[in-house]
Amino acid sequence: MIPLTETDIAERLGRAYQPGVIASTDGYAGGLDPDRLTCAAVLLPLTCQAGEWYLVFTRRTDTVEHHKGQVSFPGGACDRDEFLPEATSLREAEEEIGLRPEDVTLLGRLNSLVTITGFRVTPVVGVIPWPYQFTPEPAEVARVFRIPLSWLADPANWDERPFTPDGMVRPLPVIRYHRYAGEVLWGASARITHDFLTALALK
Repeated sequence: MIPLTETDIAERLGRAYQPGVIASTDGYAGGLDPDRLTCAAVLLPLTCQAGEWYLVFTRRTDTVEHHKGQVSFPGGACDRDEFLPEATSLREAEEEIGLRPEDVTLLGRLNSLVTITGFRVTPVVGVIPWPYQFTPEPAEVARVFRIPLSWLADPANWDERPFTPDGMVRPLPVIRYHRYAGEVLWGASARITHDFLTALALK
């Protein structure tokens, strides 16, 4: 299989992106009032090493306000003066893991989605150099790590269940990956990962 280039990824993201389309991560989120959703964005940092693409994830601390202890992408709520998800995602990535905006080559967006916690999240995809010296914000980020796209795209490494690792039961199945490097990817971040892989025609 010929590895995808940055141009390939950008072109596939462009074809898959549908402005204004908002998906729901589960059955509860679909019933939330659109006018009361909080604007948010996340960055999907991509790295390439020896022809293999990786996604960079964080594990949140147990003291943050939302999604305690969960695997996530760097990101958060939009500031009032931010009108583009790219601005929000780059600012949050710098604040959370010390990723400098000038070190990110933006490739495109994914369709926005709504989370059960009331956020309307727009994922932004960008390539970063590797290796990279991250400086995690200790109050928010417990760990920064990578997972290969080839592993994430393998259906043997994930399943869908009606309950979450924290014991909640959802009306629709929740995507949950098997443990990788000691971490479990599930919920909204797993859904975003699947949307990304689908956009790249890797699943």
